[in-house]
Amino acid sequence: MGSTHQELPYWQVNIPEHLRTAECPDFLRNLTDKDRGIISTPDSEYEIDSWAVVQKKVAQNRLELFQRVPSELRRYLGFTWKLRQDHGSVMNFILTQRLRWTLPITPRGRPFEFDDDVRVLRNDWPYGIDKRIVHLVVWTKFALEEDPATGDLTDAARAEIDSYVSKTFSKMLPNHVIWFKNWASLKSVKSVEHFHVMLFDPNMEVVDEITSGDVPLCEKE
Repeated sequence: MGSTHQELPYWQVNIPEHLRTAECPDFLRNLTDKDRGIISTPDSEYEIDSWAVVQKKVAQNRLELFQRVPSELRRYLGFTWKLRQDHGSVMNFILTQRLRWTLPITPRGRPFEFDDDVRVLRNDWPYGIDKRIVHLVVWTKFALEEDPATGDLTDAARAEIDSYVSKTFSKMLPNHVIWFKNWASLKSVKSVEHFHVMLFDPNMEVVDEITSGDVPLCEKE
């Protein structure tokens, strides 16, 4: 999505002139072509996904099309770079600071049988989507079975998640709730099982109840 007419080095885009650096910051080195393209795009040229577009991407399983607003991706990359310096890995931070789970992660029972085998938190760094969409991450101590041939969820696992989402978010309008699970190649945290839930214009009191009042890190930093 990068701007071909953009004359600034990619790491200077979306940065006030007095804060621009001649050298590329460490956290923006060695980016994928996709991330460099996003970072080099002015925020003013970024098109926010509507709820209809979000639904379409999930329905078509085109999860790789989700992107962050360029300046938010920059913040995300800077934050996760520092996490790796301070905690060794993003996973360690998630486990110790966000989930407060200890290794080894062992479920008490079958998938979704016990509430304490599941933790629902706000997504710390949401995609570039309509501000009315609330993005949650459901972390689980149990595995969500995948088909080894395709890497996608088995029908049984999909049915288990469908049932959980329906029960947990039953106070929401049915067509205002979608969920998806990233392909392994798209996961930023690979070692802790999780899937994503998106809610369109939900009652935030219900969201706070489900997440125990969790606040995403992007709103704290």
